[in-house]
This record gives sequence, C-alpha cells and structure tokens, in this order.
Amino acid sequence: MLDIKRFRDNPDEIRNGLTRRFMDPAPVDAVLACDQQRRGAVTRAEELKSRRNSLSREIGQKRKAGEDTATMQAEVRAMGETIAALDREADELDARLQTLLLAIPNVPCAAIPTGPDASANRVARVVGAPRELDFEPLDHVALGDRLGLFDLPRATRMAGSGFPLLLGAGARLQRALIQFMLDMHTTRHGYTEMLPPFVVNTDAMLGTGTLPKMADDMYHCERDDLWLIPTAEVPVTNYFREEILDRPLPIALTAYTPCFRREAGSAGKETRGILRVHQFDKVEMVRFVDPANSYAELELLVSQAEDVLKELGLHYRVLELCSGDISFAAAKCYDIELWAPGQKAWLEVSSCSNFEDFQARRANIRYRDAEGRLRFVHTLNGSGVALPRLMIAILEQGQQADGSV
Repeated sequence: MLDIKRFRDNPDEIRNGLTRRFMDPAPVDAVLACDQQRRGAVTRAEELKSRRNSLSREIGQKRKAGEDTATMQAEVRAMGETIAALDREADELDARLQTLLLAIPNVPCAAIPTGPDASANRVARVVGAPRELDFEPLDHVALGDRLGLFDLPRATRMAGSGFPLLLGAGARLQRALIQFMLDMHTTRHGYTEMLPPFVVNTDAMLGTGTLPKMADDMYHCERDDLWLIPTAEVPVTNYFREEILDRPLPIALTAYTPCFRREAGSAGKETRGILRVHQFDKVEMVRFVDPANSYAELELLVSQAEDVLKELGLHYRVLELCSGDISFAAAKCYDIELWAPGQKAWLEVSSCSNFEDFQARRANIRYRDAEGRLRFVHTLNGSGVALPRLMIAILEQGQQADGSV
C-alpha cells in the first residue's frame, strides 16, 4: 500500500507510476477525492465536538446560577446526532479509501526500463553457455518418461491436470534439491529456516499484495476463509505482521513450501509435463531490511539465488524487468531464467523483488531507526529457487545422446 501522504504531496508521482505500468491514472483522483471528503467529515465532527464541549461547560455554569438551559441542552442533543452521523460518514469513507488504496500497485523504481510487457525487459547478464550437442535434445517430458521420473496420467486421474506426481529418482531428486537449497541459504547465506503453514487467512494475502488483484488465480477455502499459499512469501512475510521488529536488520528467513496457483490466465500456454502446474515446490528467501540499504540488499538477494544455479553448473540469464512486467507489489524486480534446450526456451526459475515499504504498510511491519523513530521496514523476496523448472533445466541441460542424464 502506498502512503496516503504521497497522494496528497505528490499525486503526479503516483499518476506517473501508473502510466509507466500502462494503467489508467484515474484512481489517483478517486483516492484524493475520497480522502478530501473523509478529512472534511472528520474536521466538521471535531469542530462540533469542540462546540459541544464549550456549550456543556456553559450549561453547567448557567445551572449553578439558576438560569434556564433547555434551549442549549436541545442544541447539544442535536449536535450529538450530527456528530454521530459525521463519525459514521468518516468511517464509511475511510473504509472506501482503504479499498481504493489496496487496488493501486506500487510505484515502479525510476531506474528500471519503461515498457508494456516482457519484450521491454533488459538482459542484465548471461552466465555460462549452452552445451554443444551432436544430437537432437529431448524435452523433459520425453526424458521423464524414459527414466520413470513422473507419472502424469495417474496424477491426472487423482486430481485433474496440472498436479504432478514424481516417482522414484524424480521424487528423490526433488527432495535432494530442496535440501541442497535450504542448506545453502542457511549455512552459506545466513538465513533462518522456517516451515510455515501452507494455508493463510485473507489478511495475510492482503499484506503481501496478493489480494485483491490475484484472487482469481488462488485456491480459496470459503468455509474457513483460508487460502492455499501461492508462494512461501505470503506466510514468511506475515511472520512479523502487526509487529515492531525487536532485532537488528537485516532479518533473513528462508522456507520450503508447496505452492498452489490456479493459473487462470494461462490459457494457451505450454501445459505439457511439469512446466506449468497448479502445485509446485519452491524454496523462498525473504529479507526485512533498512530502507537506506534495500536496493543493495536486492542485488545481494539476486546473487544468492544465482549461487544455487552456479553450484549446479547451469546456464542461465538475469533479466531486469520493465515497468509493465513487474508484479503488483514490486518497485523493482529481476527474473532469473534457465535455458532448456529440449524446449528451446528460457524458463523463469526465480523472481527477486524489492517492494520498498509497500508490503510493510499493508502488513504494518515497523522498526525503530537510529533516532528511535518508528518507520516501515522494506521487504524483499526471491525464489531460491523454484521447482520443478529447476528439474526441467537439469534434465534437459544434462541429457546425453542415449537419453540418460
């Protein structure tokens, strides 16, 4: 959530941010109008409360003097009714204002490329090179079938399409990769491991900016008003929800979780194999940092995700996303993509974002600065990294002419 003061003091900054996202800037005017109405109702109520207090004191003095106060008492009662109506109006306007603010995305960092979609993303670096193959590479579906790594037909029979079933060496490889990444982030990178709930409440989803925008892509248990998590970012970030941090910054947490997404907007995209699924495993890194250091911390976060791929000897590239391609809550984002020779395509395996104070305001996560003032922390998160696309790249980059890996 953006600070309402930014709308009041520099509305053109917010309008420009929406324009750079190729969105309509009109919601800024709606926010300002609602805020003005709310402040007007509050001001009128406060003025009447002050007048009522003065009249009440005057009534007390007149009573002591034996004077008639019936007219003044009637005026006080009428004021009370008007004040109650103004308080209700202010509460309704405040709720409407919060709804408007929740629907407005973060302002893109001025330094990132401006563009409408992925075509405007900038390649920051390419690491390694594709192997020179003297055979036509297979994709992960063919390799998985040959090696008995998954059983997708039986998975479909159990749960429908998009829910993978790993088998034998495939299941062991997945488990080993998760352990490898958690060990790296905890022992080498200094993260504290967490095993969070795999369901969260609506407040937690609002806190990270997942709701309301992404509601149609999420799995919602309506009876309990709980959501299957789309990423560990949600429970890990909300670990400090409604808290004032009592430990030095930065705070670094990592977690493995399964992730659940309907992918409602993925019609027409590649759905064979385990590339685009409704349930997948991921190791996540979340950092709570001093605002003064958050962009340096973002570069560190990206390097930590890269360490996983370097250790595995994989060919990858890092993209700096443009203003129209970053997520709703992000101010700046890097994607890391692995080369999949069987697909002849780059596959996103990590997304590393700086949200500045956008999530912290929604989740009310604060800290005390050097002067003891309460401030909102900056939050960052990055996949460290996502499966099963990591497995796809390992299989396709590591395949041999005889179909082994």
